[in-house]
Amino acid sequence: MFSQKEKVKLERGIRGTLAIAVACALAAPAVAQTWPAQTVRIISPFTPGGGTDLVGRLLAQKLIEQTGGSFVVENRPGAAATIGAAVVAKAQPDGYTLLISAPEMSIHPNLRSTLPYDPLKDFACISQLTSGQFVLASHPAVPVKTVKQLIALAKARPGQLNYASSGTGAITHLSGELFQLMAGVRWTHVPFRGAGAAVIALMGGETDFVIASTAAVVGQVSSGKLRAIAVTGPKRFTEIPDVPTIAESLPGYEVTGWYGLYAPAGTSADIVQRLFVESRRALTRPEVKETLMKTGNEPVVSSPQEFAAFLRAEIAKWAKVVKSSGLKEIN
Repeated sequence: MFSQKEKVKLERGIRGTLAIAVACALAAPAVAQTWPAQTVRIISPFTPGGGTDLVGRLLAQKLIEQTGGSFVVENRPGAAATIGAAVVAKAQPDGYTLLISAPEMSIHPNLRSTLPYDPLKDFACISQLTSGQFVLASHPAVPVKTVKQLIALAKARPGQLNYASSGTGAITHLSGELFQLMAGVRWTHVPFRGAGAAVIALMGGETDFVIASTAAVVGQVSSGKLRAIAVTGPKRFTEIPDVPTIAESLPGYEVTGWYGLYAPAGTSADIVQRLFVESRRALTRPEVKETLMKTGNEPVVSSPQEFAAFLRAEIAKWAKVVKSSGLKEIN
């Protein structure tokens, strides 16, 4: 039995603990209500001009309009998107540093044992934003107009043809590895620091082919500076309907791209939810959907829970491709 003095002391302790719990419960929503009180950085881990950059800037503009806050996209390219991602993984989990990234988040765990972050543990998934595909394009001087012609030329000249991508370990790199594996050919990968740089190199005749986002390629195809050979997705792209899918000549081939939004792990669940709601509101606006569709992206805007499950599934999928292709670990 407790003495009267001990009872009073115990009751005070319980009341104090409850007060702290209530204060903490009220604090999180209050933070979400006042956010954003300062500039929010959206880190894009690629160079300007690519699909990630386009979607990020489109989203940032709409978030400014919707919240009245300040949002800026900051490009931090390098190491196939790992440099920019590491910046966010190590940032304060206060909702003011975010990451917009591509499928590389699901590829790197399979290629880098020294990855400076864990995509499942060091980030809070906010939402998958879009789904899209890529374009296999050539320099006009290359004597190839179809996938079958490319396969024939690559078999006749093993290892001599090359393709550019947005970096070693990028999905555009693995898209080429998957093509090589399924077509039974050997060609050479040439990495660049982002899709923009890869496309510029192709236009300058430094490489033979490129696999890049529709946003980075379609304009150059329309102007005649590049030739579109095929698209990587399950269906043709509406902006270049005459361009077939790779699967029409190489059955079973399919690579789709996607963009997702993340915060550092530990970010308030209320802020994560607010970001999800605002992102859904932004990307489902008619004018935004129209812009995205023209660049080969369809709005998805999944919930934080759905996006986390999707990310885990993508990591498992690319693990199989990496193993089958025999790719070596990259640093």
